[in-house]
Amino acid sequence: MIYDVCVIGSGAGAGPIIYELSKIGLKVCVLEKGEIYNEKDFSKDEIAVVRRPIYTPNLKEQYHTIEEFIDGSWKKFPTHETAWSFWNGNLLGGSSNFMSGYFHRLKPNDFKLASIYGIAENSNIVDWPISYDDMEKYYEKVERVVGVSGTIQDYEFMEPRSTKDFPYTALEENKIVNLIDKACQELNYNAIKTPRAIISKQKEHRNPCYYSNYCGSFACSSGAKGSSRASLIKDALLTNNVTIIPNAFVIKLNTSKDKKITSAVYLTKNENKKEIKAKLFILAAQAVESSRLLLNSKDENFPFGVANNSKNVGKNFLSSSGGIVSATFDETNLPLEDLLASGLFVNRSLMDWYYNEKFKGGTVDILFEHANPIRRASISRWNEKDELVIGEELQNALYIKFTKTRTLNMEIFIDWTPNDNSFVSVDEKYKDKYGIPVANIRIGSHKQDLEAANFIKEKAIKLFEKMGGKNIVSDISALPSSNLQAGGCRFGNNPKDSVLNKYCQAHEVSNLFVTDASFMPTGGSVPFTWTIYANSFRVADYIKDNWKNIII
Repeated sequence: MIYDVCVIGSGAGAGPIIYELSKIGLKVCVLEKGEIYNEKDFSKDEIAVVRRPIYTPNLKEQYHTIEEFIDGSWKKFPTHETAWSFWNGNLLGGSSNFMSGYFHRLKPNDFKLASIYGIAENSNIVDWPISYDDMEKYYEKVERVVGVSGTIQDYEFMEPRSTKDFPYTALEENKIVNLIDKACQELNYNAIKTPRAIISKQKEHRNPCYYSNYCGSFACSSGAKGSSRASLIKDALLTNNVTIIPNAFVIKLNTSKDKKITSAVYLTKNENKKEIKAKLFILAAQAVESSRLLLNSKDENFPFGVANNSKNVGKNFLSSSGGIVSATFDETNLPLEDLLASGLFVNRSLMDWYYNEKFKGGTVDILFEHANPIRRASISRWNEKDELVIGEELQNALYIKFTKTRTLNMEIFIDWTPNDNSFVSVDEKYKDKYGIPVANIRIGSHKQDLEAANFIKEKAIKLFEKMGGKNIVSDISALPSSNLQAGGCRFGNNPKDSVLNKYCQAHEVSNLFVTDASFMPTGGSVPFTWTIYANSFRVADYIKDNWKNIII
């Protein structure tokens, strides 16, 4: 059978494509590397689903290599030696199952950083080929279809909106937000109420949030979180136009003499090779793996990899710089019954320093530390002098940790400045258990990213001090956050310096679109998910309007 559309991956970049194209009658085949799970399968067992590779491959079998600049030269490390995993979710819905759901739009100026700030030295900053206006209606569509809850409020860098309210009312909040709001007012900070891709009321088959407190790192067992699986693919399956093939690890794209993709070759769970033919191919395997697949798909038409005769695939890999500032709070700050109230959200952000006269700033998202009890307990093994504690001292530390205090984090998100030393490549010396070259990730950051993060860190520390927080610590780094991947197949108008056109269609391969975060030339100072969803809906509209011309 020749499908109309073959989609590789099923996360935020894939879901809108599957949803929209199946609804107009196109036959869509989804190749998903992992298993199919539903809400009833999602456990809150930290050992089972976080500390074991249930939703990700075993790193000894499928790994990546990381290049870091150490002592004046680039050093390469396989991730099975460091346990630093860039796999974020091999299952239906991909990593969208595990996001915390902090949803921020990009700002209008994020689409034209080069024009506004100029091109920083040793950077590859460019303007986007589209504007905020091109994306606004799709941001709004995500609010309705995927489901976003929150409260609209005005602030200096508030982006223009076509609607006055979010479709879902804000989630219930812990009373610590009163401390945040009061301290922000005294410091002349603007505490923004954070939108969340978590619904607060019933939506078709999806139940509202039941405040389990297990959002980050865990899949949602109510369907409230706006994963691609729960919010889009389930509905798409009702069309009877979608075929999902799980445990399908795509290893190669085949092309014809006219430089179109004819088929995708994948390995089954039993390591058998199979092939899917289609008229149109959508690649949405997350940025690292999307670049890897294209680079490994070499043939006589594309000796450097599919869509890579210009040698742009893999370049300008993006993540997010920043880090965390943490503080503990106890009954001197807030009555324990309020402080320890489980499951209620914080939902506060700071964007006062999103833009600065001299450099691009970032976002601060405020949240309680993730519920993971084992991780929380492990931290208590060390005292303030970084000494290992045991016995009664450890017991007392655990008692205080779980019954007398709560840790509040500020997560700082800074633009990852694209540069020549941040890219994805493949190396024939390093292969996975299947004999396929693994992705190599060079993680060269730009100095201004760390400068911006440290600037905002000081603002965050002042807020915790004003709130009366204790044990304030910070961990600011220029290293990438592995769950935030973008770039590698940037879109643009010029085929000489981009892989995709403004509709995310490959310049060199007319029946290939890349719709995960690979398309982004800059990432904005926010998590990427809302923009990935919105752009995928935008691309879906383009495909629907131009279907006949695309598949000629």
